Amino acid sequence: MEAPNLVKKQDQPSSNENDHRALLEQIIRDDPDLMTLLHALRALDLPDWRLVAGCLYQTVWNRLTHRPQGYGIKDYDIAYFDDQDLSYEAEDRIIQTAKTALPDWEDRIEVRNQARVHLWYADKFGGEVGDYPQLTHTDQSLENYLCTTHAIAARLQADDSLSIAAPFGLSDIFSLTFRRCSPHAANRKNYIKKAKATARLWPEVKILDWQSGQPIRPDQM
Repeated sequence: MEAPNLVKKQDQPSSNENDHRALLEQIIRDDPDLMTLLHALRALDLPDWRLVAGCLYQTVWNRLTHRPQGYGIKDYDIAYFDDQDLSYEAEDRIIQTAKTALPDWEDRIEVRNQARVHLWYADKFGGEVGDYPQLTHTDQSLENYLCTTHAIAARLQADDSLSIAAPFGLSDIFSLTFRRCSPHAANRKNYIKKAKATARLWPEVKILDWQSGQPIRPDQM
């Protein structure tokens, strides 16, 4: 049964969403670490690359809750898409290339080929092989993330504009709401773990129950 709080992908952004996108872009541009990394990734030019998830929404949360730049950000996730060779060896070559090209970020970046996530997803997160779809491009991966807040990506374009992908919109990020969007039932355990970790770092965040979608205290999960 589909959970009542399982949000749907947005087709067109609302006017409020456009305001959020403008504010998100300003917050990203105001962060020297994010902009340094985005410039470096643009130069590296991995296929269909994106900077994704935590480093973006957590930067917004830090701004909204008046916390220092970089607070709570464990690493910087970089996604790309290359379906020409789905071996781990090919992915590892890209990982090592990125670390060599970005020596100041070597210990802080995590690079993953979204074309091969379906090969290892069940082993890492549980569920059945085949639950996670074989993707066709990087942005499609956002639709399979754990939470709406996680499903955000940015790329610095050749003309210095910022391309933002957020299939579930930005309202949950700006309202500090932790809500399930994952269609994968096996993710429930990981959702609870992430919710509790989030609440420890940003206690202002409203945690929603995996199944009911109602607000819940982390210690009641």
